Amino acid sequence: MPLVVLDRDGTLNVDDLAFITSAEDWIPIPGALEAVAKLNEAGWRVVVATNQSGLGRGLFDVATLNDVHKKMHKLLASVGARVDAVFFCPHTLSDGCECRKPLPGLITRIGERFGAQLSKVPVAGNTVRHMQAAYAAGGQPHLLLVGKSAQYTRDNLPPDLPPNTTVHSDLHAFADYVLNPSKV
Repeated sequence: MPLVVLDRDGTLNVDDLAFITSAEDWIPIPGALEAVAKLNEAGWRVVVATNQSGLGRGLFDVATLNDVHKKMHKLLASVGARVDAVFFCPHTLSDGCECRKPLPGLITRIGERFGAQLSKVPVAGNTVRHMQAAYAAGGQPHLLLVGKSAQYTRDNLPPDLPPNTTVHSDLHAFADYVLNPSKV
């Protein structure tokens, strides 16, 4: 079964707060959940890889993060979608871990857990650090021009974008591309 990896904040949900610290803060981006359903319907596994340094900063606890993800799973299910797993990094930048994006640890672990050849795994997110993690892990970086990257255009992309990054307007356009790259 093919696999895609998505960032969470700014890719699936609105990212206009410094941190999502409660389930009430988690608001899906219009159309994002339906894009996941489209991928699922076509036989793709969807996994989330997300930095959650708010845990390491003491802004929320694991129980709260679980509540956020319960809401996410419930809303996904309401449109016939699912996420097969959520991998998160609880560390702050000063912790020096290997799992905090832009380092590849989370994506590498996902590849190992799902037995995926990462060179065939599209990884979508809305910041350069997500693309750098995808590239460093050997995955296929896909930048979404939403959230923190909404100010960019295909002609004006953020600096330090890894080579061969494919650019999409949003998660729906990414799903369309993944399902039929020759038609996009």
